[in-house]
Amino acid sequence: MADKEFKPGISLAGAVDLTALQHQVKAEPGQAGGAPAAGGYVIDVSETNFESVVQSSATFPIVMLMWVPTDDRLFPMAQALGDAVNSMNGQLQLARVDVAKDPAIAQAFGVQGAPALFALIGGRPMPILQGVPSNEELTQITLQVLPQLVQVAAQAGVTGTAPYIEPSDGGTSAQQTEPQVPAAHAEAHRLAQSGDYAGAAAAYEQVLEADPSDTLAQRERAKALLLARSANADVREVREAAAANPDDVQAQLAVADVDMIGGQIQDAFSRLLDFAGTHRADLEPVRQRLLEYFLIPDPSDERLAAARRRLATLMY
Repeated sequence: MADKEFKPGISLAGAVDLTALQHQVKAEPGQAGGAPAAGGYVIDVSETNFESVVQSSATFPIVMLMWVPTDDRLFPMAQALGDAVNSMNGQLQLARVDVAKDPAIAQAFGVQGAPALFALIGGRPMPILQGVPSNEELTQITLQVLPQLVQVAAQAGVTGTAPYIEPSDGGTSAQQTEPQVPAAHAEAHRLAQSGDYAGAAAAYEQVLEADPSDTLAQRERAKALLLARSANADVREVREAAAANPDDVQAQLAVADVDMIGGQIQDAFSRLLDFAGTHRADLEPVRQRLLEYFLIPDPSDERLAAARRRLATLMY
């Protein structure tokens, strides 16, 4: 899935040689004496589901823990982070990556060893910590940094709630912790995970032909269309083109796509509504794009209601 992810600045190309991993223990995660098990708002991530996790960061903020689940030095850190995230009731998700098994993900984040901690908001990684934290540092992260990340995410328009996953009795495989996908969505979901966003959008369209009221399919189709257009766009080039061509509707639509992918929902709405207000001849393509965008945020989002009202005013 390299070069196709919904995550500006991250590539899964290449690999990292993570050698000299010490303090190995044989107990499996979740067993007595082993690492804390996943469950609640804690999931385990591999290359298989990394794509969907990064996409989810456009909906709710994620904390990425790069670790080795057989390194007993890291158990207190993983336990403290898991307890803190679970106590926040879905405001955050903790996604754990075994860097020994999936070194390409570590490479994507520029990590040379474990542990490392990142925030992932709107597909953008923010480094928090490299190395084993002191007790004071861990306390500061759980009590101060995690709540601050929720605030940062809200400012970026990422305000959704992470799904709750029933804790497993043992093991922490990605398959056990992935949210359930409706059977009718299986093929579309598979295509999206593989990076075939255009194919995913077409597959969700078929789902909607059978059930036009499927709001999840509507939302996922809108996201797939967005990513099919602009997931691999060069953000700098897109912004420069929009600045150089303020009257070009396609240039403005392209930069609005970049804003949406980056979680800057209000910027995307305002840009297109401002443009439509002064370029009435281009109102229809702007309207169509906004209607697509409106399917992506949570329906209760106040920015969505305000944008709908403003668009209605422009239309009539």
